[in-house]
Amino acid sequence: MESTTTPVAHTAVTGEQAKGQQHSVGVYLKVWGLLFVLSTLSYLVDYANLQGYLRWGLILALMVAKAALIVAVFMHMRWERLALVYAILIPPLALLVLMGLMAAEADYTFFTRLAHFR
Repeated sequence: MESTTTPVAHTAVTGEQAKGQQHSVGVYLKVWGLLFVLSTLSYLVDYANLQGYLRWGLILALMVAKAALIVAVFMHMRWERLALVYAILIPPLALLVLMGLMAAEADYTFFTRLAHFR
């Protein structure tokens, strides 16, 4: 009896493709060091006793930089296809924009009610 299975085509992995899948430990150590520096800077913002929008702006900027490093390197987004990166990053960014619009509308409503009920 003959076999009805079809032969499987084997694809050879070239050295360049295999190298693209491997990441050296040095990359991770450099990112870890940069995360340590960014965390130190965020603590120094509190130590410098900054107040107001400057303080929160610096803390948020450092937080976003650390999150971007973690997503890019440790979650391997730096080496992914652009469509996958967009599929993962655009929804949270859209939520942030919508939350900002809701906060602006809430402030407008609050101040309108304050002016009306005084």
